[in-house]
This record gives sequence, structure tokens and C-alpha cells, in this order.
Amino acid sequence: MSSFPDPVIEPVLTAPEPAIWQAPTPTPAFSPLYRQIKGLILNSLRAGEWKPGEMIPSEMDLAARFHVSQGTVRKAIDELAAENLLVRRQGKGTFVATHSEQQVQFRFLKLVPDSGARGSEGPAQRDIIECKRNRANADVARALDLHNGDNVLQVRRVLSFGGTPIILEDIWLPAAPFKGLSAEQLTNYQGPMYALFETEFNVRMVRAEEKIRAIPATTLHEQLLKVAPGTPLLSVERIAYTYRDEPMELRRGYYRTDTHYYHNALG
Repeated sequence: MSSFPDPVIEPVLTAPEPAIWQAPTPTPAFSPLYRQIKGLILNSLRAGEWKPGEMIPSEMDLAARFHVSQGTVRKAIDELAAENLLVRRQGKGTFVATHSEQQVQFRFLKLVPDSGARGSEGPAQRDIIECKRNRANADVARALDLHNGDNVLQVRRVLSFGGTPIILEDIWLPAAPFKGLSAEQLTNYQGPMYALFETEFNVRMVRAEEKIRAIPATTLHEQLLKVAPGTPLLSVERIAYTYRDEPMELRRGYYRTDTHYYHNALG
């Protein structure tokens, strides 16, 4: 029998396995049913199922198509009409809005004469100063989601009311969608420019973002807007987007405000 004591076996201590962290499962955002139907109608508009000016199916037909109530469809159409994407015509139906519609013509133009309501001066007299092919610089390329040096069309025009030049606009358009656009075409077309884009180039502007600041008139503004040196002007930079949220136009406008003011309804 051994006289040596039994060896003491120390327990092997191991660090606990680190817990595997899992991100909490996000709770899906609730979307009312009519908003979902609105999205489906927008998808059809984006896909060109119904062209500008065409009548869309009736509320009853859309309700059957989407398996919802007619009231749900009506609420979806109400929102699209409030956003000027659809137009209701009493006794006729609901149509895809165009920029030729009276209530849509001034959707993006917020300049109002001191002497009356928007549109009270009649249509603007348009003077196309130039329409030329150019290369996009960094600012234009960034705004239109293009590469530096991509081809763009550059348009400069003056809008006059009652024979007085009120707005000078510089406009940049990606060249490919507007192939063939010319100064002659812009001059001869009688409707709004955005309506021309719809009918001739199948490009529909549905929303826009603007940046506004006050600037003093430069020599160019003095010449084309007939204002005194240093006259305060409103500089409005606008990017217009299509159904697919593609930036399709960069427009820089310079507005006289001695006889007009900028009006925007909020809420």
C-alpha cells in the first residue's frame, strides 16, 4: 500500500461561451389598406398601364381587381387626386392627370401676381434664348444622377406676363430621354413645357424639390429681365422627378418680385 497521498485533481474551469447576440426582429410598419391600394395604383401608373389623359378603371372594377371594398379604393383615389396624379371628372370618371389640366398647370409654379390670382394674367409669353447640347458639369451631374461629362440638353428661356419679363430659367435635361428636343419645338408648342415632355417624350414629372434664396441681379439678369443693377431676385432651384423617382430635370429660375410674390399653401 502506497504511502503517498492520492493526487488532488483540480477542476478545469472554462469561460462561459459568449451569448450569440441577435438583433430584435423589426415589427413591420402598419400600413392602412387604402394606402396599400394606393401603392398598387401607383405601380400601374409607373408601369404605364394608364397613360396621361387616359381614364383608369372604375372604383368598382378596381375593388374587384384588388379584392377590397369600393370605399377603400375611393380613399386611395382621393389621395392620388389630392396629389394631382389623378383627376376626377363629374359624370365621366377618373383620369390620369396631365400637365395640360388647368389645376395642374401651376402645380410647380408658385409665383402669383400682386394684382390677381395665379393664372389671371393668362399664359406666359415664352422666349427661348437657347437650346443646346452640352456636357454635364459636377453640379448638374449630381442633381440628375448622371456622370460628369454625360450629355445633357441645356435650355434658357424668359417668361413674360403682360409684355414684362418676370422669370429667367436655365434648364438641364438628360439628353437620351429628350432626343430631338429643339428650340423650334419649344417655341411652337402652345401648352406648358411639362405637357410637351408628356406627349412627345413620354416623361411625366410628378413631384419636385426646391431650394429658394434671395440674390442680387447679375449683368445677365439685368439684360434679360430688364431690371436695375443689384435688384433683389428670388432664386429657385428645382429638381423634378418622375413616377420612378428618377431626377429628370434641373431648373434654376430667377424671379422678379416687384410685381409678383411666391405663394405656397402648407398643410
